[in-house]
Amino acid sequence: MGEKVVADGFGLSDRQRYRRKLQQCLAGLARLLAEKRFDRPQNLMGLEIELNLAGADGMPRMVNGDVLERIASPDFQTELGMFNLEVNIAPHRLGGRVFDRLAEELRAGLGYADRKAREVDAGVVMIGILPTLSQRDLVFENLSDNDRYTLLNDQIVAARGEDFALDIQGVERLTCTSTSIVPEAACTSVQLHLQVTPARFAAVWNAAQAVAAVQIAVGANSPFLFGRELWRESRPPLFLQATDTRPPELQAQGVRPRTWFGERWVDSAYDLFEENLRYFPPLLPICDEEDPLRVLDQGGVPRLQELVLHNGTVYRWNRPVYGWVDGVPHLRVENRVLPAGPTVTDVVANAAFYYGLVRALAEEPRPVWKRMAFEDASANFDLACRHGIDAELRWPRPGRSGGVATVPAVRLVLDELLPLAAAGLDAWHVEPADRDFYLGVIEERCRRRVNGASWQAETFRLARESGLDREAALAATTRRYAELMHGGEPVHTWPMGVE
Repeated sequence: MGEKVVADGFGLSDRQRYRRKLQQCLAGLARLLAEKRFDRPQNLMGLEIELNLAGADGMPRMVNGDVLERIASPDFQTELGMFNLEVNIAPHRLGGRVFDRLAEELRAGLGYADRKAREVDAGVVMIGILPTLSQRDLVFENLSDNDRYTLLNDQIVAARGEDFALDIQGVERLTCTSTSIVPEAACTSVQLHLQVTPARFAAVWNAAQAVAAVQIAVGANSPFLFGRELWRESRPPLFLQATDTRPPELQAQGVRPRTWFGERWVDSAYDLFEENLRYFPPLLPICDEEDPLRVLDQGGVPRLQELVLHNGTVYRWNRPVYGWVDGVPHLRVENRVLPAGPTVTDVVANAAFYYGLVRALAEEPRPVWKRMAFEDASANFDLACRHGIDAELRWPRPGRSGGVATVPAVRLVLDELLPLAAAGLDAWHVEPADRDFYLGVIEERCRRRVNGASWQAETFRLARESGLDREAALAATTRRYAELMHGGEPVHTWPMGVE
């Protein structure tokens, strides 16, 4: 089947035709769900990591094309900015020593990519937001050489109709404007995929939404943007504002942003795809020739390309994914909450905590989403982004008495969630050695109240106290971070300071 852009400029009639095609895709998805045509998952997980390229001086390097040419592997791809890469790890079956195997693959792949990057005076840095990025780095000229990124930028800019306003109030305040979506490229994340059956999808997605704030609290790693110290995890407010197609008048009217936590617990995967179509106009006018309903009538399985593409332009922190492999469709929950880094060990520990916790919560007889308002989950996410490991979160009290209490995130993790995550990993048949080591990393972060964001903020403070000006302190912090990142010891063990 071929693809085509429906029209230059994507006018009103083209949008109407494209929306009709999306409705056909949604009807096709509904039929697939009703006919139970989906693959039965084999406990498969997947992982993607977005990366930064920086020189030995800690400053960003706009050389991803040169680096990818040298890497010459389909596992590595471009991302939005010329200082970005993305690495995709092949799916793994959850169980056994999966997390140690995953860590070994990541170390080998990232080490190889770093060596190739050094051939063009750059290096790989795994961090939520590179502290040395400046506003002059995040301009249209530094968009990666990919027609899809250019088209996406043009469509979002046209939909907004004016410059993007960035205004983030944290420890300090940042206000600036941008004429493009390229500031989004500052946000580098880890994406965790879990294949699920349609019957289990809602429970897994609801569980993932409930724990998103906890993931951020223990994993925050993005305290700086454009030289300002903002939220402990500044990616979510930056991503929201850098991709916001709503001019101020639509924001005031309550129109939903494309970067979205959501507003309710769900009963099926269909709920989320339908919301995406109902609330968000299509951006990428790329039309496939497939007729999904005709394919179904003929006994085949449609790819639903327009629905997949549209789904990819709605930036939920837990995203529903429709996939198609060898003629068999499947569903995944894509968890997009976590920042990249700080080390491979930290990334894998975050993954183990997530997969174990979601498994346990999804199987509870009294699930957390029946005992907790969605508004609490959404507010928790905001609080965790602002305060990181020092956040206090709303969570259901243990026992049958009910009620929701405010509790420090570290106490919630240590007293309640780590045992649940351990039980979940046992249910996945993960070896105890893997379970204990990687959950032990999360435990020690909480006991010491140290994660990537707190380390960066304290190291920057010490650098400033040593006499460095702001720009030099940020560069020194970045260089020290990169050194310790490549050393591989988890962040809670890192010494504070630039030396």
